[in-house]
Amino acid sequence: QVQLVESGGGLVQPGGSLRLSCAASKITLDFHTVAWFRQAPGKEREALSCISSSDESTYYADSVKGRFAISKDNAKNTVYLQMNNLKPADTAIYYCAAGYYALCELAADDYAVWGRGTQVTVSS
Repeated sequence: QVQLVESGGGLVQPGGSLRLSCAASKITLDFHTVAWFRQAPGKEREALSCISSSDESTYYADSVKGRFAISKDNAKNTVYLQMNNLKPADTAIYYCAAGYYALCELAADDYAVWGRGTQVTVSS
């Protein structure tokens, strides 16, 4: 069964850091564009970052640019999201998703495989 599993979420103080992992099974992430989304209560799912399968070019939403970094370890079949200088507004459930487009897409409907999410809470 194709599966993505997120981990690394938790409770962190403002200004702190977390590294989220997205581990894949039965799917090779190197051949897919992978994105991180988040969804806060009462808000729409938001595309945060993406790494393309074609040339590993990356995309960042303005809300996280300069604070978050996406990376990929093909040997571990895992994509990471390093999150620094976290703010209370970053509190949400974070999802990774894999799609078949060669370039980064920002619509959730463009991604066929999703993880179940990991909760990130930023609070003092």
